[in-house]
Amino acid sequence: MIKTTSSERFTFRNAEAADVDAIVALVQSAYRGDDSRKGWTTEADLLDGQRVDSAGVEDLIVKPASRVILMESGNDLLACAHIARLGEASYFGMFSVTPTRQGAGIGNALLAEAERVARDEWNAREMQMTVIPLREELIAWYERRGYHRTGIHSPFPYGDQRFGIPKRDDLRFERLVKPL
Repeated sequence: MIKTTSSERFTFRNAEAADVDAIVALVQSAYRGDDSRKGWTTEADLLDGQRVDSAGVEDLIVKPASRVILMESGNDLLACAHIARLGEASYFGMFSVTPTRQGAGIGNALLAEAERVARDEWNAREMQMTVIPLREELIAWYERRGYHRTGIHSPFPYGDQRFGIPKRDDLRFERLVKPL
């Protein structure tokens, strides 16, 4: 699908195995390390280490009822997100926008596309996600787009370096939901 902003054309497509390295680099740049500080979605003050690994991304691409959506402008990867079917709901995660392009509407467009796929192609009634509650600015962004906090929490996977190296001992996840 081709969409446009006021000054740019971009396309959405499903990720393939050949995209894994670019996806890992994008996700890492959006959340961890100094590059992530160029945007506003950084987790660099909360976590070190990796956000995703190649094997995990490849698994998401090939898993049934799972899709990694890429947003591109020409040959440039601007953003990605993972969605998965969960019965009558869908899960949204691994949402990453190139740090220097954050705040330009790219995230809005990709979130809308992910919701469209979940609603129109998978007949999902609800989109779910998990967010670290300490990330109030990010939660507020999602709330402005119709998501609400559920108060349902799950533990952070301390000790599993596939999810990063925590800098704090009070991390956990909260589920956000939006009716579709």
